[in-house]
Amino acid sequence: MGPLEAAWLGIVQGLTEFFPVSSSGHLVIAETLLGHVGEGVLFEIAVHVGTLVAILAFYRERIVSLISGVLAREPEAWRYAGKLVLATLPAVVAGLTAKPFIESLFGEPRVIVLTLLATGALLLTIRRTQPHARAAMPSWPQAFWIGCAQMLAIAPGISRSGSTLAAALALGVAPLAATEFSFLMAVAAITGAAVLAIPDANAADAATLIACGIGAVTAAVSGLFALRAFVRLLERQRFHFFAYYCFAAAMAFAAYLSFA
Repeated sequence: MGPLEAAWLGIVQGLTEFFPVSSSGHLVIAETLLGHVGEGVLFEIAVHVGTLVAILAFYRERIVSLISGVLAREPEAWRYAGKLVLATLPAVVAGLTAKPFIESLFGEPRVIVLTLLATGALLLTIRRTQPHARAAMPSWPQAFWIGCAQMLAIAPGISRSGSTLAAALALGVAPLAATEFSFLMAVAAITGAAVLAIPDANAADAATLIACGIGAVTAAVSGLFALRAFVRLLERQRFHFFAYYCFAAAMAFAAYLSFA
C-alpha cells in the first residue's frame, strides 16, 4: 500500500467512524476498489487510533473532568467511569475469544452487503425512539446493553456509532448523553485493540508502519470534522437519513461485486 492510498483510506476511516455508516465496512469497500482486500487488522487498528485522537480532542474537557473526578474520588465520576468499563467488557471478551473469526470477515467483501443492510435497519429505529429518550445518563443495565451493541459492531459493516446510539436511544438515554457515552466508551475499546496489536506492529515492515502512520494522521484530522458534524445532525433529528445511505451503499457494492 502506497502513501496516497494509505492517506485516502485514513480519510475514509475518519469521515465514516463517526457517521453511522460503518468505517470498517467502508474500509473493506475502499480496499476492494483499490485492490488491497485483506490488508490486515493492523492498518484497521492504526486508523482507528487516529479517530481516537479526534475523540480525545473533541471531548477533552469532559475527559479531563472525568479523570479529575476519579482521582478526587467523586462518587458520580466513579459511577460514570464504572459504567464505561462495564460497557467495554462485551467487546473485549468478543475480541479475545473470536479474533480469528473477526479477522476473516475483513477478507470477505460480500459480508459487507449484509452488515450494511443491518446497520440501515438499526438506524431507521432512531426516528421513533429519539423523541422519547430523556435520561441524562445510562443506568448500569443500560450501559451493559449499549456495550453489547458495541460488541456487534466489531464485525465490519456494523456501525459502532450507529448501533450504540440506536441501543442507547431505544433504552431511553437522551441523544447528547448517548453520544458522549458512546464515544467515551470507544476510547477504552480502541485503546485495548491498539494494545493487542502491538505484537503485530513489532513484526511489521517499515513500509507497513509508514502506511499505518499516514492513515492514522489523516483519520484524526478528518475524524474531528466528522465528529462535529455528527453532533449537529443529531441535534436536528436527521440522523436516521443515514439509513438510506447504508441501503444504497450495500446495493451499489453488491452490484460491483456481481460484475467485477
